[in-house]
Amino acid sequence: MAGRKKTEEANQEQKLSVEEAFSQIEDKIQALDSDDISLEDSFKEYQEGMKLLKYCHDAIEEVEQKVQKIAQDGSLEDFE
Repeated sequence: MAGRKKTEEANQEQKLSVEEAFSQIEDKIQALDSDDISLEDSFKEYQEGMKLLKYCHDAIEEVEQKVQKIAQDGSLEDFE
């Protein structure tokens, strides 16, 4: 069952644009800044925020690699 949950989370993240993910990260930060958040909830928000940050980092890195490949040879091939 745990494997299925990870797959569902990965599918949900793939549907997000980087901008949407950053917006969700901002929401997580605001929740963490709240005075009435429990320790358990703060850990959950932090953990989800870190997953979103990794998603954004990976997405930006992929685009960066595509741009570098285009810059090197002028072609429009996708980076693999």
